Amino acid sequence: MYKLIKTNGKARRGEFTTAHGTVQTPVFMNVGTQAAIKGGLDATDLEKIGCQVELSNTYHLHVRPGDEVVKKLGGLHKMMNWDKPILTDSGGFQVFSLAKLRKISEEGVNFNAHTDGRKIFMGPEESMKIQWNLGSDIAMAFDECIENPAPYDYVKKSCERTTRWLERCKVALDELKQREDTVNPGQMLWGINQGGTYEDLRVWHMNEIAKLDLPGYAIGGLAVGETTEEMYRIIDAVAPHMPEDKPRYLMGVGTPANIIEAVARGIDFFDCVMPARNARHGHIFTSQGILNIKNAKYELDTTPLDPECDCPTCRNFSKGYIRHLYKAGEMLGMRLCVTHNLYFYNKLMADIRAAIENDTFDSFRAEKVALYEKRI
Repeated sequence: MYKLIKTNGKARRGEFTTAHGTVQTPVFMNVGTQAAIKGGLDATDLEKIGCQVELSNTYHLHVRPGDEVVKKLGGLHKMMNWDKPILTDSGGFQVFSLAKLRKISEEGVNFNAHTDGRKIFMGPEESMKIQWNLGSDIAMAFDECIENPAPYDYVKKSCERTTRWLERCKVALDELKQREDTVNPGQMLWGINQGGTYEDLRVWHMNEIAKLDLPGYAIGGLAVGETTEEMYRIIDAVAPHMPEDKPRYLMGVGTPANIIEAVARGIDFFDCVMPARNARHGHIFTSQGILNIKNAKYELDTTPLDPECDCPTCRNFSKGYIRHLYKAGEMLGMRLCVTHNLYFYNKLMADIRAAIENDTFDSFRAEKVALYEKRI
């Protein structure tokens, strides 16, 4: 399933094979929370901008249109007309971030939907059933995402419960995949490491869940309030305990600089809403740094967003035109900028892979981290 092709320091160049194709890693997964990229991009657009994996959300698709509806439409792949790999996150993060009223028990979590307030219960079995209906290639385990910082004793008990939940997830998905009406027989479960900002709990939990010999493992519960330095410290502590022959996924991260730094620490998979969300507000990632297209200085600018970019937006439209679209409230402006930012991220990953292959990752990292964080 995972083939390690090359290393450059701790950075890893690999391939991961799924039921819907092989993924070249390191990879950034383009986030289509509700089976759609916010900003008006469809599956054919994702193909054009180099997307390898699309990510959708269990909780949101359970709330609407309903995972049973998605299954009746043939599963996520058919519904979206996307024939490449899909990862679904378990809904755990959304349960803990969106639900104002929630009650956690050994069985799972009772909470109210953020849309209409209706009561929902989600536990390991429910999360697996929803993701089984969706038919994703990678189903993430149901876990508790803890706020940082949190008391040590609570985090310890939460890690222990998350481990028990993972064992239940494995049993539930294995049973579901035996059914004749399975959407994706090749669906696989990945485990999630938790432990807050406590290195000893992180390492203990990673060693525990590695015993289950799952096809992949993620580091969860980061980029939720802790400093960047703390995040890197936890990755440094956990990564050496993650199986070398399995993909490593850092959930919900992050900026281009974050991604480069995490690759340097041995991470393979990434996702983040940042490129699309920032684009919708006119914040553009470029080879020269970050620009705000709404600034007045771009009113008469006939150059592309990024002179070094070959995306459909930069090949065809100027900063002046795109700024006008934002000022006029035209949704085309958002669509063009989301296209650019996602292309930028996908191209960044291709450049990272090439740097690892060529043994030039250290110099790439030294040059790009500060550059990509610069405000133009």
